[in-house]
Formats: sequence, C-alpha cells, structure tokens
Amino acid sequence: MSLLLEVGVDAAPHFPISVVVVGVVGFLAATTIGSVAWYNSKRPPGWEDKERPDIVPNVEKSEDPGLG
Repeated sequence: MSLLLEVGVDAAPHFPISVVVVGVVGFLAATTIGSVAWYNSKRPPGWEDKERPDIVPNVEKSEDPGLG
C-alpha cells in the first residue's frame, strides 16, 4: 500500500505538456472551422447584404441529394 502512495506523490508535480498542446490546438481548430461554417451559412435577418471576409473561402452547395 505504501508503494502506491509513493508512486502517486512522485507523479503529482509532473503535468504532461501534451494535454495542453492538444487542448490549445483543438480549440483553435474548432474556432476556425466554426467560423468558416458560420460565414458560409445562411445569414440571419439584417445580415444578408454584409460582405464575406476575404479570408473565409466560399463553399458551394452540393447538388447531390445524398449529402444533405
């Protein structure tokens, strides 16, 4: 039992940096993909005539009925 307590104490100060990197990269990817999806979606009332930012690609709708 004391061996398990010692192992837990030794591991406590060490925090894997990979967890932070995955979290930051995941947040940036989700924010970027969400922004592109929002800009390419139908505009809310009052926003129909607003210009699309140059950095956002224009995604054309598919004519394939199987995709949605």
